[in-house]
Amino acid sequence: MIKFKVSIVMPVYNEEATILAIVTKVREAQLPVGVSREIVIVDDGSKDQTAEILKSFHGIEGITIIHQNNQGKAGAVVTGFKNATGDILLIQDADLEYDPNQYAILLQPIVDGRAEVVYGSRFLGKIEGMLPINRWANKVSNWTVNLLFGARMTDINTCYKIFTRRALEGITIKGRHFEFDTEVTAKVLLKGLTITEIPIKYTARSYGAGKKIKWSTSLAMFWQIIKYRFFCK
Repeated sequence: MIKFKVSIVMPVYNEEATILAIVTKVREAQLPVGVSREIVIVDDGSKDQTAEILKSFHGIEGITIIHQNNQGKAGAVVTGFKNATGDILLIQDADLEYDPNQYAILLQPIVDGRAEVVYGSRFLGKIEGMLPINRWANKVSNWTVNLLFGARMTDINTCYKIFTRRALEGITIKGRHFEFDTEVTAKVLLKGLTITEIPIKYTARSYGAGKKIKWSTSLAMFWQIIKYRFFCK
């Protein structure tokens, strides 16, 4: 008996090397008993062969593909949320850094009614290939959020963020790019919700393999923590 539907929202930009593999993994990943899935793929103005590869999934039940002009990761996630029909919203990157086979453990606290927001924590789990400078930047962001919001977070920048629809009610995302991670975290915490963290495995890809976050991106993400704690709601 199906009790919940999870909408797996996948923002995609220039991921021709991995899009076929990751969509296949998402389709095959085991879910908790009583949970069905839909996959909402948002092609955010890719300039490579991503859109062409996605044609192979057109018309498959349970998969919605949306093509839009480039609006940044946050813009693609918001588009995905607007087109999702599930009770639960889960974000999946279009590379292979995060393994969909971890969905079952991530969704279980929500299915059991023990949580409304779940993050998959790389720092509680196992990390492979992350550069020391990226570890440091993540730790600074986590420390700042914990200090300013009275939280106990270990990984606010993880891709794996899962929300019930109720958790996101009243939250409007204004950012366009990777600052989604810090903006939505700040707004969830300001709403008074607890974020449950589950250990996950993470395998970082190199910049040569397509990693997109740069120092300018990290600074923009960090600013959201300060901005929504002191200047905006």
